[in-house]
Amino acid sequence: MAVRLAEHLGAEIISVDSMQVYRGMDIGTAKPTMLERRGVPHHMVDVAEPEEEFSVARFRMLGRGALAETDAPVMIITGGSGLHFRALVDPMSFAPTNSDTRAELEGRDPESLVEELLAADPGAGSHVDLANPRRVVRALEIYLLTGETPSARAGSAEAGDVRRYVAEIEFDAVGVDPGGDLDDRVERRLASMRDGGLVDEVRSLAPRLGRTARNAVGYREILEALAGKTSIDGAFALAATATKKLARKQRTWFQRDPRIRWIPWIEDVEQRTGRILETFT
Repeated sequence: MAVRLAEHLGAEIISVDSMQVYRGMDIGTAKPTMLERRGVPHHMVDVAEPEEEFSVARFRMLGRGALAETDAPVMIITGGSGLHFRALVDPMSFAPTNSDTRAELEGRDPESLVEELLAADPGAGSHVDLANPRRVVRALEIYLLTGETPSARAGSAEAGDVRRYVAEIEFDAVGVDPGGDLDDRVERRLASMRDGGLVDEVRSLAPRLGRTARNAVGYREILEALAGKTSIDGAFALAATATKKLARKQRTWFQRDPRIRWIPWIEDVEQRTGRILETFT
C-alpha cells in the first residue's frame, strides 16, 4: 500500500519497523523484496548487521538524516513500531545506559530480575513485557541508573503520551485497521513465512544474531526450537501468540494518537490506496 501511494505521489518510503533495519532478517520481518518495492527508494531497511545493537536513539539519528537529505516531495513513513515512529517525528528523550550495569544484569537469572523489578514497581507488568528478558533488563537498568520505575516513566516522552507533545516534523497520518480478522491474518502470515523458509533463515543467522535481533518475535521462538527446547510446531504456535499480543499492543499505541485518521480495512489494495488519497485531498 505504501509503495502504491509512493507511485501516485512521487514519494520515497521510510520504514519504522524496528527489525527490518537488520540485513538478512528478511522473511521473519516481512521485509519487502526488491520486486515488491517496484523501484521506490526505501530508507531504514538493511542499515545494520544482525550482530549490532541498534537503539531507538540511533534509529532517530539515521532516520532524521534520511528525512533531511531526501529530494522527494513526500516521504511516506510506514511500519509497526510506534516508538520508532514517534522517535522520528516527535521530541523525545532517551534514558541513559551503562555497559557495566547492563552486563551485570544480563549475567543474572531472568526470574530474579523480574522479581526485583516487581519489588521496585508492582505495576511494572502493565508497561514491560516480563516474558522478554531484554525488556526486563532495560527496565531495571533505567531504574538503577535514574530511580525511575516503568510506571513512573509511563507518561514520559519515551513512553509515548502523544497528547503532551507537538511534532517536530509536520506530518499527516492515516491508520488502516484490519478489524476482527487480525488473529486469522497473523496465522496466515506465519504459515506463509514458514513455507517461505523462515526456519532456514533463522538457522543460518543464529551464530550472528545479537541481543536485540535474537529477541525479534518469531526468531526468538525458532531459536528455542533449534536449541532443542521445543518443537518447530511449538515454536510457531508460540510465535503466533506473541505476534497477536504485539499486534494488539501496537494497535492500542496507535489508536491513542489523536493525530491519526482511521479508515476501515478494504481488501483491494488499490481501493485502500484511493481511500487514503481521498482522505488528504
